[in-house]
Amino acid sequence: MNYSIDKDPNRTLTLILYILYIVAIFTGGLLAVIALVINYVKRSSVRGTIFESHFTWQIRTFWWYLIWNIVAFIPFLFLFFTDEDPDLFASVAFGATTFCLIVIGLAWIWIVYRAIRGIMRLNDNLPMYR
Repeated sequence: MNYSIDKDPNRTLTLILYILYIVAIFTGGLLAVIALVINYVKRSSVRGTIFESHFTWQIRTFWWYLIWNIVAFIPFLFLFFTDEDPDLFASVAFGATTFCLIVIGLAWIWIVYRAIRGIMRLNDNLPMYR
């Protein structure tokens, strides 16, 4: 056990940021944005430590999570082309909603997986990347 790493305040901050990313799925992503801002603001203070790789992991997790959430809503654009046929509108809306819920559900699972994996590596005092 490395006590200098265990007592480092950046370790506590890194753990809190992982928790914010997990809880963010219940706040519409607001806590993830807050965690991202903290990641960018504090990034220079963790340079050269194991926490630098965790911050990079968290930042990448946020941006990929955002991309997947944007992709989830793209099918709703097709609703603009179905204004004359109510049956087509209903089927496109159903398909878009189904696609959206599946992608967002998978993105939630993915962000929780990434956060838990990061917490486990942090608990073992290991960087995310070699």
